[in-house]
Amino acid sequence: MNKIKVKICCISSIEEAKLAISEGASALGLVSEMPSGPGVISEDTIKKIANIVPENIDTFLLTSKQDTNSIIEQLRRCKTSTVQIVDDLVDGNYSDIRKELPYIKIVQVLHVQNEQSIEDAKKLDGQVDAILLDSGNQNLEVKELGGTGKTHDWSISKKIVESVNVPVFLAGGINPINVKEAMNSVKPYGVDLCSSVRTNGCLDKNKLKEFFAQINSIKK
Repeated sequence: MNKIKVKICCISSIEEAKLAISEGASALGLVSEMPSGPGVISEDTIKKIANIVPENIDTFLLTSKQDTNSIIEQLRRCKTSTVQIVDDLVDGNYSDIRKELPYIKIVQVLHVQNEQSIEDAKKLDGQVDAILLDSGNQNLEVKELGGTGKTHDWSISKKIVESVNVPVFLAGGINPINVKEAMNSVKPYGVDLCSSVRTNGCLDKNKLKEFFAQINSIKK
C-alpha cells in the first residue's frame, strides 16, 4: 500500500510547520481570509512559512476567493505549491490558473451534504489535481467552508472515491480514533485534519504522535 498522505491544516507559524513535518505530515494547510472557521493567518505569514518548507512537502493556500484573477494574484503573493479552493468558482475556470501558474496544483473542496456531491465530483474529474471532501455548508448566511471538526456521510465519500480518477482527500472530524475506519471505508488518497491534533488552538506534539501511530499501523 502506498504511503497515506496526511495534510495538517491551520498551520499558524514556522514552528508549527516544522513540528508537523517532523512528525510525518505530507502537506501543510495555510488558511487565508475566510468567512468563518479556525486557523486564519496573514498572507505575509503564509509566504514566510511556504518559503521554509522542503520541496517534498506540499503547501496548500486555502482561499475563499471565487474569481480566478484574485486567486492567481493571491498565489503570486503567497508562493505556495498548491491552491485549495474552498468555495465554488463563479468567475473564470481552472484553466485560467493553469495558464498563468502551470506549476501550481489545484485542489477543489466539495462540502459533502447529499448524493448530489457525487455528480459534482464527477464534473471536477480531470479539471483539478485533487478533490478534498469536507464538512461544510456554503448556503448558510455565514458560509461554513471547512474547519468544522464534524464528520459527514462517509458512504457518499466512498462513492465519490470510486467515481473519479483524481486523488481524493478526506477531511472533517478525522482523528486518531476514527482514522482507521475512515481509511478502510472510504479509501481516500489522503486525510486532512486540524482540531483533533491541537490543544487550546496550538498544535500538540503528543496528539500528532498518537495520530501518526494510527496511520503507520494502517500501512503494516
